[in-house]
Amino acid sequence: MSLAESHAGDGRVRDGRPVRGRPRSEAVERSIIEGAMRLLEEGVPLSELSIERIARTAGVGKATIYRRWSGKEALFVDVLRAAEPPDPVLPGTSMRDDLVVLMEAARRRGLLNRPSAILHNVIAQMKSSPKIWNAYHADVVAPRRRTLIEVLRRGQANGELRADVDLDLAGDLVFGPMLVRTVMRPDAELPENLAESIVDTVLEGLRPSAK
Repeated sequence: MSLAESHAGDGRVRDGRPVRGRPRSEAVERSIIEGAMRLLEEGVPLSELSIERIARTAGVGKATIYRRWSGKEALFVDVLRAAEPPDPVLPGTSMRDDLVVLMEAARRRGLLNRPSAILHNVIAQMKSSPKIWNAYHADVVAPRRRTLIEVLRRGQANGELRADVDLDLAGDLVFGPMLVRTVMRPDAELPENLAESIVDTVLEGLRPSAK
């Protein structure tokens, strides 16, 4: 699946977050994001992905883009966000259930990214561009990490997690195996029950002992 195909028909540009500034046209934003995707799929390097070139491809003026994004970095974060499934809504029934939902979302992102040589190339280029990587980390990676830690914090507060467990370390223990499977071991299987297996295995050692 191409980046453009993964975004086709998706009106979400910022995961449903409240929009700041002047009202936005979803059709215009979609054409801009799809224009950037088209250039990436044609092999245009990030260093040459200018606002002017994106505007020309999308059939809009540069001012139209700058009214919606502060620059290439902010636009590119939304391009990558549009290529991924939306972040899940947590059930809130228990720490374990919320963790399974978060890990399943990570598994699905891994499944989506694996066949996309273009996306792998884009991510590699992004990591070599500190401004773009920092923007992506601040807007996408860090909020997901905060959600994970908050789920663990609630679990600790209601007795599902030992009181002496370091939450930051616990987050690494829960997410680490999925990260290894989806990023570091591209040949590893990602079975449907992987999220539950990871969460249940890790929590077995982190739950309070029965009295």
